[in-house]
Amino acid sequence: MNIPPLSTILIKNIQIYAEKAVIKTGYLFLKNGKIASFGPMEDYSEKESVNEFIDFSDLPGYKAVPGMIDLHIHGVNGADTMDATHKALTVMAESLPKEGTTSFLATTITQETAAIEKALQNAGDYISHQRPSGSAEVLGIHLEGPFINSSMAGAQPKQYIKNPNLALFKEWQELANQQIKVVTLAPEQPGGIELIQHLKQQGIVASIGHSNATYEQVNQAIAAGASQVTHLFNQMTGLHHREPGVVGAALLREELKAEIIVDGIHIRPEVIKLVFNQKKEKGLILITDSMRAKCLKNGIYELGGQEVVVENEKATLMDGTLAGSILKMNQAIRNIISITGCSLEQAIEMGSLNPAKQLKIDDKKGSIEKGKDADIVILNELNEVMLTICQGKIAYNQLNV
Repeated sequence: MNIPPLSTILIKNIQIYAEKAVIKTGYLFLKNGKIASFGPMEDYSEKESVNEFIDFSDLPGYKAVPGMIDLHIHGVNGADTMDATHKALTVMAESLPKEGTTSFLATTITQETAAIEKALQNAGDYISHQRPSGSAEVLGIHLEGPFINSSMAGAQPKQYIKNPNLALFKEWQELANQQIKVVTLAPEQPGGIELIQHLKQQGIVASIGHSNATYEQVNQAIAAGASQVTHLFNQMTGLHHREPGVVGAALLREELKAEIIVDGIHIRPEVIKLVFNQKKEKGLILITDSMRAKCLKNGIYELGGQEVVVENEKATLMDGTLAGSILKMNQAIRNIISITGCSLEQAIEMGSLNPAKQLKIDDKKGSIEKGKDADIVILNELNEVMLTICQGKIAYNQLNV
């Protein structure tokens, strides 16, 4: 079915996973990029003319869920934030709706200063000029590195790592048109606490990652304003019975939301289940941390100026170090349900609502509610993406009705 991106769309006879309830058979009316109304079918009355409608009467297993928000993604389909071109960000924005992602943070990596500045300036300019266009929205920038600990570098190039630097960050935020929304940093490094305090004052998420911090140092970071942990377990001090480390703090402190890569590679399924049992859906954020090889074939690709080998769903540096992922967000949703036994509602909270809350945009995104952006994903009975709507425009369509 060819559905043009029109100003009004009516979706009928579909299960709706709204923020406060699941409607078994309902309707969604989308107007000028917003959710104008929704509810049970018996409440629907045709008050306005509709440009296009989709009826799911013959597809009872299909459901409407809010679009996913990926707070940590470097690249996809051959493009990367560090390419520092509008074309690269456009490729990312056009590719992500296929996996149910309707908005994201363009994520940088530790590199030489000039390369980071070019990427920040490009992303800031792109965000300032983007318009609803039937593709995923770039919500801002996630600055991952260079303010990290070289002992926990992982796939971040060690030679470019710097101590947290407040003056430099302020320069970068100016370059980025104030679009840096999340900063991954190591709070134990000189200048770490000072930078966290500034980020808190500016409403920017300070995320602890690539860090060798002790449990006490994490507590100090929380007191300064840290509210998140970057890709839990990966490149941080682990849980020890005499030193809880970053992982222990993430599991114990409710102030910290934890990013989690649910690909079964970065974290064993049993540990994912353990984390979910402790943090529940309120404390976790599903991310992909994907790099440019996602959606492409096995082969050798680039991340942060380094060669990355992609084989059998796994991305590694030449020495075997994990280098991001090729995980798709809809697969993360299916994986978390399969591994933990959580409900689709709980998975949606981790993939949509929690990221929106972290960015303080849950008045506009993150759930199906009247007045919010019309970021809608239609899933089939297997929770595969069949249709994605970004701000009221069709971005991806696999329906055959």
